[in-house]
Amino acid sequence: MDTKDTEALLAPRFKELREELATLDTPRCVEKELMQAFQHQFRPKRPWYGFLTLPQWGAAGALCSLTAMAVLLALSPHQSISVGGPPLVGIDGGAAFVALDSLERIEAEPDARLVEAEVPRTVLAPLGVPVSPDNAADTVRAEMLVAADGQPLAVRLSATN
Repeated sequence: MDTKDTEALLAPRFKELREELATLDTPRCVEKELMQAFQHQFRPKRPWYGFLTLPQWGAAGALCSLTAMAVLLALSPHQSISVGGPPLVGIDGGAAFVALDSLERIEAEPDARLVEAEVPRTVLAPLGVPVSPDNAADTVRAEMLVAADGQPLAVRLSATN
């Protein structure tokens, strides 16, 4: 038997079946129950991240963040900060200058000159020179590196008076 012959024999039967089914009207709940049974029988596989609920994912994220912060704090270098350590500037007998401007500016200055001055101790207190009521009136001999425009570039404390 040929395929065309089979289709020709079955065509009238399929037509009768379609007409018969068109007259039937099934209730709405039947389709709903069939769909639920189908979903129950053929459940879709959950992805790997579907095994945790949203609050569980939030707790896992918080735990990971806290762990990362603890590791970073444990591995970070700790430096002790001492309050009331040695002064930033001391009277050093003419040994070193303390830069008041950037080193690039000091190196680029073509006509820098050295100027000696008597500076009150109270003016040098912000630089770390110790000041007490007994020595507040004293002056300190300072050598200053001054730019051509008169701006001080560096200072060196050389002696007290």
